[in-house]
Amino acid sequence: MILASQEMIKKWTEAGAWGDKTLIDYFKDNVRTQADKVCLVDPPNKENLIGLKPERLTFKELDRAVDATAEGLLALGIKKDDIIMVQLPNTWELAMLYLAITRAGALITPMPMQWRQSELEHIAKITEARAIVTVDVFNNFQHKEMAEKLKIKFPSVKDVITLAKIREMSNGPVTGKLDKILISANDVFTLCWSSGTEAEPKGCPLSHNNWLCQGVFQYETAPIKPGDNLITAGPLVNMASIGTIFIPWLMSGGKFVLHHPFDGPTFIMQLMTEEIKYTLLVPAVVNALLKHPKVDQFNLSKMRAITIGSAPPSLWSVQDLKRRWGIEFANIWGQNEATANVAGPVDIPDLEMRIDHFPHYGKPGSKWVNVSPLRKKIHLKILDPVTKKELTEEGAVGELWYRGPNVISGYFKRPDLTKQAFNDEGFFNTGDLFQIKDNDCIGFFDRTKDIIIRGGFNISAQEVENMLLGHPKVLDVAVVAMTDEMLGEKVCVYVVPKSGEQLELSEIKDFMTEKGIAAYKIPERLEIISAIPRNPVGKILKKVLRDDIKTKLGK
Repeated sequence: MILASQEMIKKWTEAGAWGDKTLIDYFKDNVRTQADKVCLVDPPNKENLIGLKPERLTFKELDRAVDATAEGLLALGIKKDDIIMVQLPNTWELAMLYLAITRAGALITPMPMQWRQSELEHIAKITEARAIVTVDVFNNFQHKEMAEKLKIKFPSVKDVITLAKIREMSNGPVTGKLDKILISANDVFTLCWSSGTEAEPKGCPLSHNNWLCQGVFQYETAPIKPGDNLITAGPLVNMASIGTIFIPWLMSGGKFVLHHPFDGPTFIMQLMTEEIKYTLLVPAVVNALLKHPKVDQFNLSKMRAITIGSAPPSLWSVQDLKRRWGIEFANIWGQNEATANVAGPVDIPDLEMRIDHFPHYGKPGSKWVNVSPLRKKIHLKILDPVTKKELTEEGAVGELWYRGPNVISGYFKRPDLTKQAFNDEGFFNTGDLFQIKDNDCIGFFDRTKDIIIRGGFNISAQEVENMLLGHPKVLDVAVVAMTDEMLGEKVCVYVVPKSGEQLELSEIKDFMTEKGIAAYKIPERLEIISAIPRNPVGKILKKVLRDDIKTKLGK
């Protein structure tokens, strides 16, 4: 399924950004050169999750499973460009299906395990999916039963394929018939979905070429090296796990270790026993690891680097990673639309600067104009949200608009949303606010909806959250606006205290005052909560918290 226009294909091909090699080609290269190397490792708790013992596959074993499963899909009548919905936990079978479905000429659309009837109906309707792959039961929920209901409601869904059936297919015959299926590097490799924290998920189709650009970008900017042992802490369904771990692994081999659902002790054990070199984590996980009561017993000396994403990291956390184990970090920002930026130790050596500075690619005359053949094709602009005029003055805050060969060509079957998101020059409106910084850089300021406007002053919720994560009693935190008749909005903070700790608003205020932050940014209400609500990929559900405080205030 090729969704990019011929004009776009011609543009990026002539520019040297897009080529003919597919991700399957890269995988087959690894099979030829590393056939007997263990390349894919199940989570150790797989038996508790789905009743199957964890497995470790070599490239040769995985290759055979891929081709056998692809032939099994063909036997069911799956054909070129069919869309297959997949809802599986992080097991080797899920990682394998990305390749097997592609080998069959079809297209995978992965979904988080937490999604239910409403989300799945939305996906089935817009994609006209041909089949659904799922488990019988997961975490006491009847997933197969839910899929069968979708099959009844949507005529396009001909098959509900269980994990047991997929495993049976993976042991089937390999006859060579797959070689007749032509796959273009411009074919869509994945149809992932925006997180949907504020609205219905939007389909983000990315081709082999899109993903390969993203992979090259990771190797150039993040502290990742070919052949690294990698682990994914999040679900293998979106940019965070696919773009930063799965795609680099497909391109250059190494060992890909799976983890699911997130469990601190198990994850730490995997980091040590699997000798993980690199991963991506969200700030909440990094904070929890560093504030663990047994942190002094962890031996993470094999770990070289961590990219921290979904929100900017706190300074204290990256300093502690470096102090304890010599672990480098990269600050990563990205979206499922494949907009991405990474501040790594090579490009931005200063650790303190790295937490809130990113390269301003495409800025005329900057040092980032000719960094590499790929990165000089990425162009970022900061535009005034109202006038849409480009901002250039240091300190100015505006919307980040992004153009590059890694970005989606448009939302799946939503020309209306595509028209809203892209301008005539091909720039995509990320919807995030960035600030123009020194040294030809920009810095994440906040998501547009997360800005708190108190008496005319703009307050970044992220800035307040990062500061409070350094409080010794705070385990997790989220900041939202609460309405105020006089000032418009004030700052409300939701805090998960560390186990056994009590926390008062006065302690929050004193801590921030001692840090020297502007008085108008200090929270004026504290809500103690057992857990910060997050979506399946770890982003804070700010709408839930905004609605909660509105209810409590009687607004």
